[in-house]
Amino acid sequence: MTYQDNLQYIHESHYFSRSILLYPEKSGVYPQILIRKFVELREIIVRLCYFISILQKCRDRGEGELLAIQDRVSEMKTQIGKVIMGKEDVVELLMNALINQGHVLLESVPGTGKTLLAKSIARSIDGEFSRVQFTPDVLPSDVTGIQFFNPKEQQFELRVGPVKTNVLLADEINRATPRTQSALLEVMEEKQLTIDGETVTIPQPFIVLATQNPIESQQGTFDLPEAQMDRFFMKVDLGYPGYADELQMMQTYRENQPFESLASIFTKEALIGFQDEVKKIRVTEDMEEYMLSIVKATREDRYVDVGVSPRGTLAFMRACQGNAAIKGRSYVTPEDVKHIAPYVLSHRIVLSLDGATIKTQDEIIESILEEVAVPAEYGVTKE
Repeated sequence: MTYQDNLQYIHESHYFSRSILLYPEKSGVYPQILIRKFVELREIIVRLCYFISILQKCRDRGEGELLAIQDRVSEMKTQIGKVIMGKEDVVELLMNALINQGHVLLESVPGTGKTLLAKSIARSIDGEFSRVQFTPDVLPSDVTGIQFFNPKEQQFELRVGPVKTNVLLADEINRATPRTQSALLEVMEEKQLTIDGETVTIPQPFIVLATQNPIESQQGTFDLPEAQMDRFFMKVDLGYPGYADELQMMQTYRENQPFESLASIFTKEALIGFQDEVKKIRVTEDMEEYMLSIVKATREDRYVDVGVSPRGTLAFMRACQGNAAIKGRSYVTPEDVKHIAPYVLSHRIVLSLDGATIKTQDEIIESILEEVAVPAEYGVTKE
């Protein structure tokens, strides 16, 4: 019996019951029909209650997963806040990248805690951590691994490099040669690497946290090509801590090393489960058109030579879903879009020669966000 059939029976039963109340003298005309209709109505109500209970369980389970993500991120911010003061927003962004299987480029001046932050993330997810300190003489095989000859066994053996881990810190990646930088491309995109024809799968979850110092001169550094920049899910600038945060840092580190007391917040299996849940975050057609309008504006801006790619569009949508999940919502709002856009889109655009002398990439994105109209009706209701 379809939903429309159920409604039809309800209306008919309501008509008969109302007739008995309004015209009692005619009640003997169809008592048997009325009894039959009430029996059918009772069965329909029981059936509807059963379906409602199932839907309620499904909804509670979905909201429960979202609340679990929100609670874990809150715990993560509290714990890492004991090591890196005043960077709760950065922790949220890194968690967004983790649940979306993305990679992050951390850019800031030296000494702001980029390496310590990466190690703290690895410990919080109970994952393995590896670090590669890039210099101009680092070879691709130093990153991915090699086939070496074992004289004792008289055969070649595969020795996988530091990329086979959960959290890979690519420290000062802009000091590596383009050949070595490109060794990360397959790993970042395909979650696998190939060594002398042998394919090695990278364990999940997997995230690359690459750092670079913007103040270094062009001597001894190699700017990341646009193709590799586009493979980073986000670009985050740590910046200096605030006055109160830096004061707290001095008082905390005077006698203690808070990193040693960090504990895991959730297991790797739980994080993989969160990665599946975030894909279910609702994105309405209005929100899709709003995000696409922003992306399209980057391609038409007079100060931009190369706008956001289709890969960037998908990353933009996933990041908005991730932000909604972290906030405990099952749907994306314009606030998610505006908050995430600078971190996901800025590093994906290439400014023209004139544009580079007038505006920065962040300023271009901010101006686009001001110009693109927000949907008059969000079209989002919590069901």
